[in-house]
Amino acid sequence: MRRISKYIYEYKDWTSFSWDHDAVHLRLGKVRNLQGRLYGKMEALGFPLRKEAMLETLTLDVLKSSEIEGEILNPEQVRSSVARRLGMDISGLVASDRHVDGVVDMMLDATQHYKKPLTAERLWQWHAALFPTGRSGMYKITVGKWRTDETGPMQVVSGALGKETVHYEAPAAIKLKKEMQQFLKWFNGEEKHDPVIKAAIAHFRFVTIHPFDDGNGRIARAIADMQLARADGSTQRFYSMSARIRKERKMYYGILEKTQKGTPDITEWMKWFLDCLEHALQVTETTLENVLKKAAFWEKHAHAVMSERQRKMVNKLWDGFEGKLTSSKWAAMTKTSPDTALRDIQDLLQKNILRKEAAGGRSTNYELKM
Repeated sequence: MRRISKYIYEYKDWTSFSWDHDAVHLRLGKVRNLQGRLYGKMEALGFPLRKEAMLETLTLDVLKSSEIEGEILNPEQVRSSVARRLGMDISGLVASDRHVDGVVDMMLDATQHYKKPLTAERLWQWHAALFPTGRSGMYKITVGKWRTDETGPMQVVSGALGKETVHYEAPAAIKLKKEMQQFLKWFNGEEKHDPVIKAAIAHFRFVTIHPFDDGNGRIARAIADMQLARADGSTQRFYSMSARIRKERKMYYGILEKTQKGTPDITEWMKWFLDCLEHALQVTETTLENVLKKAAFWEKHAHAVMSERQRKMVNKLWDGFEGKLTSSKWAAMTKTSPDTALRDIQDLLQKNILRKEAAGGRSTNYELKM
């Protein structure tokens, strides 16, 4: 049965978007103020701490952008991959698989090379990096090229087989070449609006065109991050839009669907995007606090003698250790004997680097002593 309402791309000149300027520019003013304050604070930190904050932010961004799509990456692998690509000499780096490296490469190419034009070839490279095996899960997909719709129209669906709900149907594949040519010409061209406004439009416009078989959301968010880097005029990333979107995932998909089924008046999307960005900037205060605490901790213990194994475990505690640290976990994670693990821990207890969280035999847990 033919639906009654149009999708936004079915309107003539659908990309001639409009919005409530008063409502949008009120939010834009708040965002621009927060961006200025944040970068002012970061400049005062000095290069090493800025680099550490950037590592934390980019790691979070990669992890959360994938989580939005239901994909859980290994945090240690992501952090190690980001650190290596930033040329950071830190302890405890682990090997990362090519899928993780591909996601990191895409994000860093978008933000570290934000001044370069966005081209079809560059987008195809990003897509190939996301799907190095040519598959999405069990399914073979067209990689490094626009989708072909050989198996039917591109739809965003949910629900059990036979009871699916179609949330969105993208433009037919035959229209992609023209749509993407227009998108890239617009994205690389001069813009009459504030660059943050352009980031919001770019995100929405790309994900509405939906040019790939899979990965459209992640690439749309990378494009938005690229444009936000242009807005900041900096390769240094200190806030994560994806981390905030992950917290508002249901609302994110809801506002996308509503706007894609609406008219070229995209006020609600613009308001949501800017509110989300404002929250992302506010949360960065927490990241900054953690970076400062970590720096103060290592400065305090600068002369403490620690093995590489101990230093690696202490860094794990700083970087978001899941659950409680016990001697048995220490042994398993460092691939050492229980006796060696206990000696490592007792040494750090004597140096006031660790402390017991709870008394009592085998159930004793340990934490950093701040």
